[in-house]
Amino acid sequence: MDIVFLSRLQFAAATMFHFLFVPVTLGLAFLVAWMETKYVRTGDKLYLSMTKFWGKLFLINFALGVVTGITLEFQFGTNWSRYSAFVGDIFGSILAIEATVAFFLESTLIGVWIFGWRKLSKKAHATVMWLIAAAGTMSGFWILIANGWMQHPVGYVIRNGRAELDSFAAVVTNKFAILQFFHTISAAYVLSAFFVMGISAYHLLKKQNVEFFTRSFRTALVFGLVSSLAVAISGDTHGVHVTQVQPAKLAAMESHWETTTRAPLHLIAIPDEKNERNRIELISLPGLLSLLGHHDINAEVKGLKDFPPDERPPVWPTFVSFRIMVGLGTLFILLTFVGLFLRNRLVESPRYLTVMMYAIPLPYIAIELGWVLAEVGRQPWIVYGIMKTSDAVSPVAVSQVATSLAAFVLIYGLLGAIGFYLMFTHAKKGPEALA
Repeated sequence: MDIVFLSRLQFAAATMFHFLFVPVTLGLAFLVAWMETKYVRTGDKLYLSMTKFWGKLFLINFALGVVTGITLEFQFGTNWSRYSAFVGDIFGSILAIEATVAFFLESTLIGVWIFGWRKLSKKAHATVMWLIAAAGTMSGFWILIANGWMQHPVGYVIRNGRAELDSFAAVVTNKFAILQFFHTISAAYVLSAFFVMGISAYHLLKKQNVEFFTRSFRTALVFGLVSSLAVAISGDTHGVHVTQVQPAKLAAMESHWETTTRAPLHLIAIPDEKNERNRIELISLPGLLSLLGHHDINAEVKGLKDFPPDERPPVWPTFVSFRIMVGLGTLFILLTFVGLFLRNRLVESPRYLTVMMYAIPLPYIAIELGWVLAEVGRQPWIVYGIMKTSDAVSPVAVSQVATSLAAFVLIYGLLGAIGFYLMFTHAKKGPEALA
């Protein structure tokens, strides 16, 4: 294993572990804010119990997200110093805004929410949670603006061997980043909705606190249905833009080798990394790839052969992750639509509740595979078309990265065990735990 592979592996491990907790907080903040607002408006103390129960799960995930996220920024200096030197003028300013504005605001407001139950009015306290939700979304916005710039760099000039900021407005309004933001945020909302519905389903199957978890389930159900549809719509729009600015990624997503019009979409196939003749096609639909990529069934789609071999993304992980992600996204829409019809007889629908309970891990898998698709499909570029990943690593010894990688796995494994234990025990006890 070389330094590039180990550095990528370490960053991927840290990022994917971090992203086990962040999406839950993004959506759960809005759900908790809605529950507390219902309490303020109706005076129904059941909504107060819901606010505190789901709020504690929000806080557990937020704490773990903070701890696991801090180390990511340090890696830009330790493992990717050449990258930092090249794009620090642009990338560093975006991360600085995220940290000093959005994250600090969110963290401060969370402290106010935790300790302000008896010091603020009901309306003020509920408003704080809405502000927390907005600040969390703002934080995600700046992170995705930074990542979107790496995917499709705009608003820069190359001067003295560095990428320097030329137009901040162009960076912030980068179409790739905006579309990626809406797709990622809506996916995070889906995850949080299934998180709430899955835990609620567990208790409804046991007929525990039926009214409490029925209301929780219904609240998350509507949120999940809208978010699932938003994921599909934003994903289609984002896919068209990817076709325009990252055609090699699209070709790898579909194991599409020959440039052709009316390009087929292979629903089920076994791709080959080096030769399209070895691909095994089981179900193909003529013209569908052209339709999805260009919204024109007769459009031409570039194949992998049109790109130099050293600029082609890895086919297998890109191809497989895309299909599983889309398949799970379709499943989420179906499950929430079914739930909409069963919302008034949830306790009498044990099969559906069982499916929803076991479906909790599925949005986690889908959202992680979405990042695999985005990042592996961008390779071999760390900044698309400008800087290759192999040119971005720090000049350090392989042993140093291997040692730090092992430490990351060990420490993060321990943190994960503690975090999921806390969530599991709190979720299993139900609202009785609040006493």
